[in-house]
Amino acid sequence: MAEERIRTYVRGLDEQLQGGIPAGHVVLLAGKPGTMKSSLAFNMLYHNAKNDGRGGVYVTLEQSRESLLANMGGLGMDPTGLEKKLSVLDLSLIRKKLKQLSNKSWIEVFKMYIDNLDKTVDIGVLVIDSLPVLEVMGKFEDPRDELFRLFEWLRDLGITSVLIAEMEQDSDKFGAYGEDFLSDGILHLDLRREDRNVNLYLSVVKMRKTAHGRGYFPLIYDEGGFELVVH
Repeated sequence: MAEERIRTYVRGLDEQLQGGIPAGHVVLLAGKPGTMKSSLAFNMLYHNAKNDGRGGVYVTLEQSRESLLANMGGLGMDPTGLEKKLSVLDLSLIRKKLKQLSNKSWIEVFKMYIDNLDKTVDIGVLVIDSLPVLEVMGKFEDPRDELFRLFEWLRDLGITSVLIAEMEQDSDKFGAYGEDFLSDGILHLDLRREDRNVNLYLSVVKMRKTAHGRGYFPLIYDEGGFELVVH
Protein backbone atom coordinates (compact mmCIF):
# COMPACT_ATOMS: atom_id res chain seq x y z
CA MET A 1 0.00 0.00 0.00
CA ALA A 2 1.39 3.40 -1.03
CA GLU A 3 2.38 5.83 1.73
CA GLU A 4 -0.01 8.79 2.02
CA ARG A 5 1.95 11.98 1.48
CA ILE A 6 1.20 15.64 2.17
CA ARG A 7 2.44 17.97 -0.55
CA THR A 8 4.64 20.90 0.44
CA TYR A 9 3.55 22.73 -2.71
CA VAL A 10 7.16 23.68 -3.38
CA ARG A 11 7.88 22.84 -7.01
CA GLY A 12 10.82 20.47 -7.15
CA LEU A 13 10.72 19.63 -3.44
CA ASP A 14 7.74 17.28 -3.60
CA GLU A 15 9.52 15.39 -6.36
CA GLN A 16 12.56 15.04 -4.06
CA LEU A 17 10.24 13.67 -1.34
CA GLN A 18 8.54 11.06 -3.52
CA GLY A 19 5.38 13.17 -3.59
CA GLY A 20 5.53 15.01 -0.26
CA ILE A 21 5.94 14.54 3.49
CA PRO A 22 4.61 11.19 4.79
CA ALA A 23 1.29 11.80 6.54
CA GLY A 24 1.59 11.90 10.33
CA HIS A 25 5.25 12.88 10.36
CA VAL A 26 6.62 15.47 12.79
CA VAL A 27 9.04 17.61 10.77
CA LEU A 28 11.46 20.35 11.79
CA LEU A 29 11.67 23.32 9.42
CA ALA A 30 14.96 24.78 10.58
CA GLY A 31 16.89 27.87 9.62
CA LYS A 32 18.44 31.08 10.81
CA PRO A 33 16.53 34.39 10.81
CA GLY A 34 15.47 35.65 7.38
CA THR A 35 15.24 32.26 5.65
CA MET A 36 11.47 32.45 4.97
CA LYS A 37 10.58 29.60 7.33
CA SER A 38 7.17 31.04 8.22
CA SER A 39 6.37 31.76 4.57
CA LEU A 40 7.29 28.25 3.46
CA ALA A 41 5.23 26.67 6.26
CA PHE A 42 2.19 28.88 5.56
CA ASN A 43 2.53 28.10 1.85
CA MET A 44 2.09 24.42 2.67
CA LEU A 45 -1.01 25.07 4.81
CA TYR A 46 -2.54 27.51 2.35
CA HIS A 47 -2.26 25.31 -0.74
CA ASN A 48 -3.32 22.14 1.07
CA ALA A 49 -6.48 23.96 2.20
CA LYS A 50 -7.12 25.62 -1.16
CA ASN A 51 -6.29 22.76 -3.51
CA ASP A 52 -6.89 19.62 -1.46
CA GLY A 53 -9.50 20.75 1.07
CA ARG A 54 -7.18 19.64 3.87
CA GLY A 55 -7.65 21.43 7.19
CA GLY A 56 -4.69 23.30 8.61
CA VAL A 57 -3.80 25.29 11.72
CA TYR A 58 -0.95 27.77 12.09
CA VAL A 59 0.02 28.47 15.70
CA THR A 60 1.96 31.73 15.98
CA LEU A 61 3.77 32.22 19.28
CA GLU A 62 5.66 35.42 18.43
CA GLN A 63 4.10 37.27 15.50
CA SER A 64 0.52 38.53 15.81
CA ARG A 65 -2.19 36.92 13.73
CA GLU A 66 -2.85 40.20 11.90
CA SER A 67 0.83 40.71 11.06
CA LEU A 68 1.25 37.14 9.83
CA LEU A 69 -1.81 37.28 7.58
CA ALA A 70 -0.76 40.67 6.20
CA ASN A 71 2.70 39.32 5.34
CA MET A 72 1.28 36.19 3.72
CA GLY A 73 -1.26 38.25 1.78
CA GLY A 74 1.64 40.28 0.45
CA LEU A 75 3.09 37.06 -0.94
CA GLY A 76 -0.16 36.26 -2.72
CA MET A 77 -1.56 33.91 -0.08
CA ASP A 78 -4.84 35.55 0.95
CA PRO A 79 -6.83 33.06 3.07
CA THR A 80 -10.16 34.82 2.49
CA GLY A 81 -12.78 32.18 1.82
CA LEU A 82 -10.70 29.43 3.41
CA GLU A 83 -11.72 30.16 7.01
CA LYS A 84 -13.35 26.73 7.43
CA LYS A 85 -10.16 24.97 6.38
CA LEU A 86 -7.37 27.28 7.56
CA SER A 87 -7.07 28.72 11.07
CA VAL A 88 -4.40 30.93 12.61
CA LEU A 89 -4.13 30.60 16.39
CA ASP A 90 -2.48 33.53 18.18
CA LEU A 91 -0.55 33.09 21.44
CA SER A 92 -2.65 35.83 23.06
CA LEU A 93 -5.73 33.58 22.87
CA ILE A 94 -3.92 30.82 24.73
CA ARG A 95 -2.68 33.26 27.37
CA LYS A 96 -6.23 34.49 27.93
CA LYS A 97 -7.49 30.95 28.34
CA LEU A 98 -4.64 30.14 30.71
CA LYS A 99 -5.80 32.88 33.09
CA GLN A 100 -9.26 31.32 33.12
CA LEU A 101 -7.85 27.84 33.75
CA SER A 102 -5.27 28.66 36.41
CA ASN A 103 -5.04 25.00 37.42
CA LYS A 104 -3.75 24.06 33.96
CA SER A 105 -0.17 24.35 32.71
CA TRP A 106 0.56 26.33 29.54
CA ILE A 107 1.27 23.17 27.55
CA GLU A 108 -1.96 21.54 28.76
CA VAL A 109 -3.96 24.57 27.59
CA PHE A 110 -2.10 24.48 24.27
CA LYS A 111 -2.97 20.81 23.75
CA MET A 112 -6.58 21.49 24.73
CA TYR A 113 -6.83 24.20 22.08
CA ILE A 114 -5.44 21.94 19.38
CA ASP A 115 -7.73 19.07 20.40
CA ASN A 116 -10.78 21.36 20.25
CA LEU A 117 -9.73 22.84 16.89
CA ASP A 118 -9.20 19.37 15.47
CA LYS A 119 -12.88 18.64 16.11
CA THR A 120 -14.01 21.64 14.06
CA VAL A 121 -11.28 22.05 11.43
CA ASP A 122 -10.29 18.37 11.13
CA ILE A 123 -6.62 19.25 11.15
CA GLY A 124 -4.47 17.57 8.53
CA VAL A 125 -1.46 19.86 8.88
CA LEU A 126 -0.31 21.75 11.98
CA VAL A 127 2.41 24.43 12.03
CA ILE A 128 3.96 25.61 15.30
CA ASP A 129 5.94 28.84 14.99
CA SER A 130 8.23 28.36 16.76
CA LEU A 131 9.41 25.32 18.72
CA PRO A 132 12.04 27.19 20.81
CA VAL A 133 9.35 29.63 22.01
CA LEU A 134 7.03 26.73 22.83
CA GLU A 135 9.81 25.21 24.94
CA VAL A 136 10.31 28.48 26.84
CA MET A 137 6.57 29.04 27.35
CA GLY A 138 6.12 25.44 28.49
CA LYS A 139 8.76 25.91 31.22
CA PHE A 140 9.88 22.33 30.74
CA GLU A 141 11.63 20.97 33.82
CA ASP A 142 13.00 18.00 31.85
CA PRO A 143 13.07 19.28 28.23
CA ARG A 144 14.15 16.01 26.59
CA ASP A 145 11.43 13.97 28.29
CA GLU A 146 8.70 16.57 27.81
CA LEU A 147 9.62 17.11 24.16
CA PHE A 148 9.47 13.35 23.62
CA ARG A 149 5.96 13.39 25.10
CA LEU A 150 4.98 16.37 22.91
CA PHE A 151 6.21 14.67 19.74
CA GLU A 152 4.41 11.45 20.65
CA TRP A 153 1.20 13.40 21.35
CA LEU A 154 1.42 14.97 17.89
CA ARG A 155 1.93 11.56 16.28
CA ASP A 156 -0.99 10.10 18.21
CA LEU A 157 -3.21 12.85 16.78
CA GLY A 158 -2.36 11.59 13.32
CA ILE A 159 -1.55 15.14 12.24
CA THR A 160 1.33 16.07 9.95
CA SER A 161 3.20 18.64 12.02
CA VAL A 162 5.73 21.24 10.93
CA LEU A 163 7.70 22.69 13.84
CA ILE A 164 9.67 25.81 12.98
CA ALA A 165 13.09 25.76 14.61
CA GLU A 166 14.98 29.05 14.82
CA MET A 167 18.71 28.35 14.57
CA GLU A 168 21.25 30.63 16.21
CA GLN A 169 23.55 32.59 13.90
CA ASP A 170 26.75 30.95 15.15
CA SER A 171 25.40 27.40 15.41
CA ASP A 172 24.63 24.51 13.08
CA LYS A 173 22.43 22.73 15.64
CA PHE A 174 18.78 22.18 14.74
CA GLY A 175 17.70 22.09 18.39
CA ALA A 176 18.98 22.27 21.95
CA TYR A 177 17.38 19.10 23.36
CA GLY A 178 17.63 16.43 20.70
CA GLU A 179 14.74 17.69 18.58
CA ASP A 180 16.59 16.50 15.47
CA PHE A 181 16.56 12.92 16.76
CA LEU A 182 12.93 13.07 17.89
CA SER A 183 11.66 14.40 14.58
CA ASP A 184 10.73 12.27 11.58
CA GLY A 185 12.18 14.80 9.15
CA ILE A 186 14.30 17.93 8.89
CA LEU A 187 14.09 20.56 6.15
CA HIS A 188 16.97 23.02 6.45
CA LEU A 189 16.81 26.53 5.02
CA ASP A 190 20.07 28.42 4.60
CA LEU A 191 21.37 31.71 3.25
CA ARG A 192 24.52 31.87 1.10
CA ARG A 193 26.40 34.99 0.03
CA GLU A 194 27.28 34.64 -3.64
CA ASP A 195 28.98 37.55 -5.40
CA ARG A 196 26.80 40.53 -4.45
CA ASN A 197 23.68 38.53 -3.66
CA VAL A 198 22.44 36.55 -0.67
CA ASN A 199 20.59 33.51 -1.97
CA LEU A 200 18.26 31.06 -0.23
CA TYR A 201 18.96 27.31 -0.24
CA LEU A 202 17.06 24.26 1.01
CA SER A 203 18.20 20.76 1.92
CA VAL A 204 16.31 17.65 2.99
CA VAL A 205 18.52 16.59 5.89
CA LYS A 206 16.26 13.78 7.03
CA MET A 207 12.90 12.28 6.07
CA ARG A 208 11.87 8.87 7.35
CA LYS A 209 10.08 6.52 4.95
CA THR A 210 11.51 8.51 2.03
CA ALA A 211 14.39 7.98 -0.40
CA HIS A 212 15.87 11.44 -0.90
CA GLY A 213 19.11 13.16 -1.79
CA ARG A 214 20.97 15.48 0.58
CA GLY A 215 22.07 18.18 -1.81
CA TYR A 216 21.56 21.91 -1.19
CA PHE A 217 19.41 23.45 -3.88
CA PRO A 218 18.51 27.09 -4.54
CA LEU A 219 15.01 28.01 -3.36
CA ILE A 220 13.25 30.86 -5.12
CA TYR A 221 9.90 32.58 -4.68
CA ASP A 222 8.03 34.34 -7.47
CA GLU A 223 4.42 34.91 -8.54
CA GLY A 224 4.08 31.18 -9.12
CA GLY A 225 5.09 30.34 -5.56
CA PHE A 226 8.12 28.50 -4.17
CA GLU A 227 10.42 26.46 -6.41
CA LEU A 228 13.43 24.32 -5.62
CA VAL A 229 15.89 24.60 -8.48
CA VAL A 230 17.32 21.10 -8.83
CA HIS A 231 18.78 21.31 -12.34
